[in-house]
Amino acid sequence: MAAWVALLRGVNVGGITIRNADLAEVFGDLGFDAVRTVLASGNVVFETDVAASDRAKLKTRIEKALRDRFGYDAWLVLVTLRELAAAADAFPFDEHDASRQPWVVFCADSATRDELIDAAKGMDAEPDPVAAGPGVVYWNPVKGTTVSTPFAKVIAKARYKERTTNRNLRTLRRIVG
Repeated sequence: MAAWVALLRGVNVGGITIRNADLAEVFGDLGFDAVRTVLASGNVVFETDVAASDRAKLKTRIEKALRDRFGYDAWLVLVTLRELAAAADAFPFDEHDASRQPWVVFCADSATRDELIDAAKGMDAEPDPVAAGPGVVYWNPVKGTTVSTPFAKVIAKARYKERTTNRNLRTLRRIVG
């Protein structure tokens, strides 16, 4: 059995409200084991014997179940728990800097990650530091600027809605346990 993490995009914001118990029930109904939700922001840890090579099929199956159950256009990024832990552990900035927000942007594919890194190349790294990681983009903006920096405006573009989701590093630490 492999441990997976489904990182849902846009849950419990913008009018899409899903209780953790209901979310866990969907994953249980799909036949997954050891299902647990973390916080109320669409983080589901579960176990299945589906191999990493079948990630796309697994993702599609989960998104369909979420759409059918909750009636919204569900998107998620699916990673193994090991991949999530590795991404968190590789955070390249000072995660303890109280003036910053340590974010990890999970990308559905390497092309998306590369596109975001390319977009950040011309930006001022002092207020808006960005770095590439394994399947992710690390971002460490000043607190209070997470919707106003140049990079924030890039990741807010509609074309990234289906291909990215971001989590605060502290949330990732809680998911890993």
